[in-house]
Amino acid sequence: MNVDNLIAALNLPPEARVDRRVPKTLLVENGAPTVADKRRINEGIEELLWLASLKPTTIGVPEYRDDVREYLEIAVLALTLRPEAKTDRLVKLIHRAIPYPVVLVAGQDNRVTLSFAHKRWSQGEGAKMVLDDAILLCDLTDHSSTAVLLDSLALSQQPRVNLLDLYQGWITCLEAFQAAQVTGSFVLPTSGEAALARRTALADHDRLTSRIDALRAQATREPQINRRVELNLKIKRLEAERVAIRNQL
Repeated sequence: MNVDNLIAALNLPPEARVDRRVPKTLLVENGAPTVADKRRINEGIEELLWLASLKPTTIGVPEYRDDVREYLEIAVLALTLRPEAKTDRLVKLIHRAIPYPVVLVAGQDNRVTLSFAHKRWSQGEGAKMVLDDAILLCDLTDHSSTAVLLDSLALSQQPRVNLLDLYQGWITCLEAFQAAQVTGSFVLPTSGEAALARRTALADHDRLTSRIDALRAQATREPQINRRVELNLKIKRLEAERVAIRNQL
């Protein structure tokens, strides 16, 4: 699995290709709120390429507009990171800096990630587009479901009602991959309702996993036996809840 495999899986049409280098100065000026972030961009990024511009005139999918957001274009970017770079932070900075929803393919040594983030109008900064939710970022380097995910990512297989639905189609594929990391089985949802239920279950599963890990660490440090037993019982209850949620994935 490498960046080229992932880009090829998107099956982007020649009409949409841009293949233009994005200067770091653009990211520094538009997506680096702190001095530390400016340094991360300058020292951590080897190259950022604007691979394709997906819009009505290049892929034949209508734009989307409402009071909350407008999707006039989807930008497909390829990021090459240096070995010491902080991947998660730089991915977030890039999604923030580009004024369109972004499909970001990132490579760092042998690691390959894919990320998405919905955008909306800022409530306090006029016509500025901001991140609408947490960034969905997955490491695709080594997993049994990676090949199945790649088969699902072709542009031609995504919804074509409008650019918002198309972008959400890719997110749904990546959520199916996330679920497969828990269940071992890659299954795309059959409806929007099923996709939303899975999204909620994934969030609940992550929340419970974080809580269980924190309690285990606390139990390991706890010197009192009675308190340790109490913590272990709580862990078992949360594990049972997690199993129930796993069955919803």
